Amino acid sequence: MNFFDILRLAGGLALFLFGMRYMGEKLEKQTGKRLEPLLSRFTENKFKGFLTGTAGAALMQSSSAVTVMVVGFVDSGLITLHNATGVIIGSNVGTTFTSWILSLSGVEGGTFLLDLLMPSSLAPIAAVAGILLFNGKKSNRKDVGGIILGFAVLMTGLNVMADSASGIKNEPWAMEMLTLFSNPVLGVIAGALLTAIVQSSSASVGILQTLSLTGAISFYSCVPIVLGQNIGTCATTLIAGLGASTNARRAALIHLYFNTFSAAIFGGLFFIIQRFADISWIHNPADAVGIAAIHTAFNVFSAIIMLPLSTFLEKTAIKSVPQLKNI
Repeated sequence: MNFFDILRLAGGLALFLFGMRYMGEKLEKQTGKRLEPLLSRFTENKFKGFLTGTAGAALMQSSSAVTVMVVGFVDSGLITLHNATGVIIGSNVGTTFTSWILSLSGVEGGTFLLDLLMPSSLAPIAAVAGILLFNGKKSNRKDVGGIILGFAVLMTGLNVMADSASGIKNEPWAMEMLTLFSNPVLGVIAGALLTAIVQSSSASVGILQTLSLTGAISFYSCVPIVLGQNIGTCATTLIAGLGASTNARRAALIHLYFNTFSAAIFGGLFFIIQRFADISWIHNPADAVGIAAIHTAFNVFSAIIMLPLSTFLEKTAIKSVPQLKNI
């Protein structure tokens, strides 16, 4: 792995992050205005809120965008703190849709359909379709074209990263660094920091999926990283809560508590089961599809466990910021 491989890896990462951000902004522009009345209307109880949050995050390709909107709605009084909890929990499930799209990087060719699904094929197709719509006169078509172009840039960056990361296999120092993630504590910290920096759990999961192509990251190592990624995504919501009303800050803390408590429960059960049960495949090299499955399993498990405990999350947040005055 030489200087130019590192340069291409950095460039691919830049394209990937830009494509993710640009696509997210265009999706938010298209769906955000339509989602606002839905959030205020279909959050009468935590179950409706959960379904609304799941659908919203899947459409906007971002749980952070949904939770930030929720914090804003709580701040303005459009949604109660109690009903906001369900939306926050649902958004974590909806965001797993993105990881399945990004798992296309692990698709192996062989048939025409599979070759068509590979990033190297999807990117140029999306680019052509996107630019045709983007050059249209109608604003809606321009926005849709922007979404598709963002996806094309995202897939191009993913493809460049995948090609560049293949050279890491031959670098002992890089492989040793990747194996450090086998330490659960370091894995959680690494996942949280990476997500806080890029401000998107979807993006950080995509980076992890790309690194898995090196074959140096096992499923065992991926679990704590994914747990950390979910905790790290709370940074955006916490920032949104700064300077807001008391209940808005509580809503931001609910997001943090939900991800932290569920990560502790899921992680504890996983390592206990792994310790006493013979799960040999857990030490096999991870792939993009497997990481998407872990990401989904964790968030669905978290929703099943924590949705009935939403009142507990709400009371914990209220105790954390009692009668907080606005700044």
